[in-house]
Amino acid sequence: MAWTLVTPSSRGIGFALTRHLVRTLPPTVPIVATVRSDLPGVKENLLASLELSPEQAARLDVRECDVLSEPSIEQLAGYCRDRYNDRSRDKNAHLRLGFMIPGMLVPEKAPDKIEYESALNTLKLNLLAPMMLVKHFAGFLPRKPTSLEPEEGLPDPAVLALMSARVGSIGDNRLGGWYSYRASKAGLGQLVKCTDIFLKMKNGPKATCIGLHPGTVKTSLSKEFWESTPKEKLFSPEFAAERLLRVVKGLEESGGGRCWDWQGKEIPP
Repeated sequence: MAWTLVTPSSRGIGFALTRHLVRTLPPTVPIVATVRSDLPGVKENLLASLELSPEQAARLDVRECDVLSEPSIEQLAGYCRDRYNDRSRDKNAHLRLGFMIPGMLVPEKAPDKIEYESALNTLKLNLLAPMMLVKHFAGFLPRKPTSLEPEEGLPDPAVLALMSARVGSIGDNRLGGWYSYRASKAGLGQLVKCTDIFLKMKNGPKATCIGLHPGTVKTSLSKEFWESTPKEKLFSPEFAAERLLRVVKGLEESGGGRCWDWQGKEIPP
């Protein structure tokens, strides 16, 4: 059995991704979506106004997880292992698609604007949280002997997708600034590459890890820049979710370990 994960899912791109998956994936594919609080309220919002069969709605499993707490991540992983990835019951059980997309942005324009606690929080959320998610969930990806059955709307190979950003590219950095955010996303690029190398050794062609750049999306993270962004380059979360899923589903085996933008174009390291 294949299953999917979106963390976190309470707002922004994660919210839109979860709704898109609920609407488009076969009813047999469970979707685990995580929030920090108000599980019933978030689930109601995720399902609101979607015309779903009872089976489609029932397979959305909203679980509590604080991505800044490794014990919380470990608890979620234990639940998912027992519920969806118990290979003693199903030898082909596997995580087919995992979106690990926590993030925050503090745009420091000069070195003297960097604040230690703020920068530390940025690194924790943008880099260490995905790192701990990879630590506890990479083992659920399909192994070399796993039989990957084609599933409508799901990628082949299985994918761990981490939220990167164009400004994380060192080679593309011509403006400077945004010290903690750029540093966290540059580090995320190494996390993606290291994880993909590990998966190629352990899982063979069955699983890969990539970074994704959604463009400038109309979420709370980018609110400060809405007015300065050309209207045609300011995307809705729904548009971003659809484009990112298109990139993931079109991924070839050779595309692992790299960062791709919403158009399917590679962003250099």
